[in-house]
Amino acid sequence: MKLINKSILTAVITLSTASVYYAQQVQDTAQAKSKDIDEVILRGVTDIAKDRKTPVAVSTIKAAQILERQGNQELVELLNTTPSVYATKGGGGFGDSQITMRGFESRNIAVMVNGMPVNDMEGGTVYFSNWTGLSDVTSTMQVQRGLGSSKLAIASVGGTMNFLTKSADMKKGGILRFGVGNNDYLKTSFAYNTGKSENGWSSSILMSRQAGSTYIENTQYESYAYYFALGWEPNKKHNFQFTLTSAPQWHNQRTFSPTIQNYIKYNPDHDGTPYRQYNSDYGYYTDANGNKVSLANRANYYSKPVMMLNWDWTMSEKSKLSTVLYMSNGRGGGTGEIGRVGGKGITDPSFIDGGGHFNYDAIFAANKAVNVNTANAGSTLIRRSSINSHNWYGILANFQHKLNDNWNFSIGTDDRYYYGYHYQVASDLYGASGYKDSNNKNIAPNIVNKTYNYQQLTWNPFGGKTAPIQDQIGYSNDGEVIWYSGFGQVEFNKNNFSAFLQGSVSNQGYQRIDNFIQDGITKQQGQVVNTKTGFKNLFGYNIKGGANYNINANHNVFANIGYYSKQPFFNSVYPSNFQVVNPTLTNEKIFSAEVGYGFRSPKLSANVNLYRTSWGDRWLRRTNQTFTLPDNTTTTGYAEISGITEIHQGVEVDATYRPTSYLEFQGMFSWGDYYYKGNATGAAFDDNNNPLTLAGTSTSTTLYLDKVKVGGTSNNSIPQMTASLGATVKPVKDLSIFGTWRYVGKLYSSIDIATFSNQAAQDKGVMKLPDFNLFDVGFSYKIRLRDASQYFTIGANVYNLFDTTYISDASTNVFTKTSDQFATAAQYEAYQSTLYKGIDPTNRVLFGFGRTWAANLSFNF
Repeated sequence: MKLINKSILTAVITLSTASVYYAQQVQDTAQAKSKDIDEVILRGVTDIAKDRKTPVAVSTIKAAQILERQGNQELVELLNTTPSVYATKGGGGFGDSQITMRGFESRNIAVMVNGMPVNDMEGGTVYFSNWTGLSDVTSTMQVQRGLGSSKLAIASVGGTMNFLTKSADMKKGGILRFGVGNNDYLKTSFAYNTGKSENGWSSSILMSRQAGSTYIENTQYESYAYYFALGWEPNKKHNFQFTLTSAPQWHNQRTFSPTIQNYIKYNPDHDGTPYRQYNSDYGYYTDANGNKVSLANRANYYSKPVMMLNWDWTMSEKSKLSTVLYMSNGRGGGTGEIGRVGGKGITDPSFIDGGGHFNYDAIFAANKAVNVNTANAGSTLIRRSSINSHNWYGILANFQHKLNDNWNFSIGTDDRYYYGYHYQVASDLYGASGYKDSNNKNIAPNIVNKTYNYQQLTWNPFGGKTAPIQDQIGYSNDGEVIWYSGFGQVEFNKNNFSAFLQGSVSNQGYQRIDNFIQDGITKQQGQVVNTKTGFKNLFGYNIKGGANYNINANHNVFANIGYYSKQPFFNSVYPSNFQVVNPTLTNEKIFSAEVGYGFRSPKLSANVNLYRTSWGDRWLRRTNQTFTLPDNTTTTGYAEISGITEIHQGVEVDATYRPTSYLEFQGMFSWGDYYYKGNATGAAFDDNNNPLTLAGTSTSTTLYLDKVKVGGTSNNSIPQMTASLGATVKPVKDLSIFGTWRYVGKLYSSIDIATFSNQAAQDKGVMKLPDFNLFDVGFSYKIRLRDASQYFTIGANVYNLFDTTYISDASTNVFTKTSDQFATAAQYEAYQSTLYKGIDPTNRVLFGFGRTWAANLSFNF
């Protein structure tokens, strides 16, 4: 009730204080025949693919479909009916979604907002919880699978996702929305657009709040979003658009994927089925009044305000210059445990209660018994917060010139500066008087007792301060990245033929700054290191081209081909979190080719694509790992894997059929063959960057991966076959009823260095998970008023209609045991009775959500 009351108060305040804003709802429909993008959007330097012209595989989702079908889903989940795309809720926390495209994860998918790259400049990661406000302001979400049409020097290995937001000069109007759903989901938002004045000024504003929890235990969250746009068009030659947007949020998480046997063991119904909501990353303590209070060990919080200034200058009928200046100052991080008390970590059985959650009463008592002044460093068990903040500035410029009716070219630059702050602070002392840390070698072991509350959000659009060095524990290192690049593209269009050739060069400089080492004294890997490494500059380039031919009004064919020499990510330049440059550092090599066919008619639109991508010299870090040590204890950490080669190839089909004006069918099918080529090398480290020796291996081991199917690199899985079939019925004007069936098959678990350390494991391959089918349904209805610009819209969605139990992701590869591994037949039969759908129950997995729902009411005026 507190969340609901606070949400209503927020809506009232928003409505009473907002005086200007945008959000005239886009007058398109989810069934629009044209696949081209024609809304008023912030174009800037965006590279929008055009149907039957741009030679790439593309799918477009417009604003009406987002508003109609998203509900309380993650925004990227709307792409699950797109060929070769697999989006899941990850651990199940708010905004913790994961996505793969053609078998490649988000760090190797170029994610852009109005053409501005937003992938993290150190590791390529995209945290969708930082962008939850996009669903309110996105006019179009375009996905280009494969090379894509972007001119920028971005390695879109799997594809490109471009979120195109509405500009300030939408026509005058506003919208008020209210949404409810399962697990106390509540969202309120208000938006208004002033329209363009006679002297060319326009402005827009949006404010929203959503809160509640997800389907998973103890995943409460609170998220806000704001968006402000100011436009000025003094004449036909110049157009200026300024935007400011952010979505500050905090949310409790489930980052650890439990074992199947624990899902079953801790089911409150004790009926032998898995309790899909189970979350082992939180627990309970007893307060002063004797009440049992939940407390999360894992949580995420972040605020990433983004400011953009777009200037479009129409220099002449043939020439145009588009420039974008942008700034992002992100602040936040994620929580987890640090330290041990009495030699015990947080997962010690004595700290787990009967429900499979942390017994914080026991942890608090153990911590209180420790005198931190006399104890060794790390002798209390507390919750830390790992900060991952940044300051990011960039400029994009693109000059376009039309030579004649057939030829045009463009040249430009993409330049960025990034400074990342990485350190840990205390978040909750779990009953201890403090935490002693000895990792800062520049000072004596210090006791920290100041804590930082992750639920106190920052609203400073310029980021704000970082924690002082005396509050920092665990580690403290900064990453500095300088990127500058140039690109060019030549295009040819004549009659039914169009083609392009694009190339770019880039330099990426990395510097690592370690604030905890002794400058010029500390030795790492046999050499003396400094606080600042100096910049390591890496040169990269790409070249790609393609052509499309419209055979006639119905048929077209296209092909594209490209090669990338891609700079590796920050952690591969300075592996093991040391100040020493990787001696075997090399660029990753990516080659991709694709051919496609399209068919268009008044009733049927269809596409077929065939593709192949090879990716060599790949380096990756696999986080959120649980390792078994030689003494059979476990610890969490990460793995570094180098020398990987992958092959991704497949076929995609998608179609839309409209037999009548009130009925439409949508369908897609994708089949892939993704596998590793050759072997690789891996090493394991704990969360504090200490090398680990695993049971049965050494600190560095060969990974036998040749011909093994490609799996995920975190707590995620990758499917190699997907399909969907949907229908939309419009029996009367303004009423839409829709449903979708979705199939996922050939779903493979993630790889881990402990499993593939021998030839026998290679022969078994990656564990294949059970196929599954899901059904979603929904409706939307408009109630129009006398004034044509005013109407109500009501809608509802039910996801996973039949409450199907399925595994969406897996973290391990524990294969089913054979009879020769048991002494007696009875033992083998007893073991078989514990299997879950043929899978060993000690595997760690993430079950998908059960049946969920959302309903919404909006008023446009």
